[in-house]
Amino acid sequence: MTSALTDARASAAAEAAVGLLPAPTPLAVGTPGNEPVELFGQAITARFTGSAQGEIAVMVGPELVGALALSPLGALDITQAVRPALEAAAATLGPVVVDPGVEGDPAVAMQSIIDAGGLLVPLVEEGAEEPEVRALIGLVIDRQIGGAGGGGARGGFGGGDDEDDVLEGELDGDPGAVPAGFSPLTPGPRGAPVVRGGLELLHDVEMEVTAELGRTRMTVRDLLSLAPGAVIELDRLAGGPADLLVNGRLIARGEVVVIDENFGIRITEIVA
Repeated sequence: MTSALTDARASAAAEAAVGLLPAPTPLAVGTPGNEPVELFGQAITARFTGSAQGEIAVMVGPELVGALALSPLGALDITQAVRPALEAAAATLGPVVVDPGVEGDPAVAMQSIIDAGGLLVPLVEEGAEEPEVRALIGLVIDRQIGGAGGGGARGGFGGGDDEDDVLEGELDGDPGAVPAGFSPLTPGPRGAPVVRGGLELLHDVEMEVTAELGRTRMTVRDLLSLAPGAVIELDRLAGGPADLLVNGRLIARGEVVVIDENFGIRITEIVA
């Protein structure tokens, strides 16, 4: 394990990500470890830089992969679906910039995290008697430059090795101890968790929506000659409807309006 990474920090990253990750049932954060687990699906890894440098990975099961592939909006990008979880997990280490995610095989991603001295945090089905791993958060810290953000288990990382040793010693010395701010995995009495599947699994996934006023075609010569003040004619009449696209797919048309000095679209037609 790298000197900058502890179980508490890995758990804090997973806690920040778990609520933003689409899942068929509510998930709980398990115990960090450095052993691979069986998980079929997809891994998305990304480097981050800033107050800390390293790599963050989100590994999801086949339920989310299948739901994204079979979406009625067309196949959706899994890297965009888990982007909020990636950014939230990395942000617990302080102000960082997260690179675009890269898809890969979960087994390969797990081994890469382990070989680099990182930790894997399982996300298990909340409330299950025999919890099954539904997703994983992997974290590697190559270098800690600045202080940690507010989402970490501690207020900062400037206390030195002695502070780290005291914290880890307190947690290791008492088998019943849990990091501050975290709840034990054993849940209280409750009803059966709501199971989400198919399109419902994607209800909270944020997608990029584009409004298009029109298109045209131009030669390279014309493009190179563009200058401030140039006017380009589009293939749509003035006052005509704008197209609303998700993932490059046309889903609706509408009128351009102004809302508090911002442009908006009033939907007039839903495209089947």
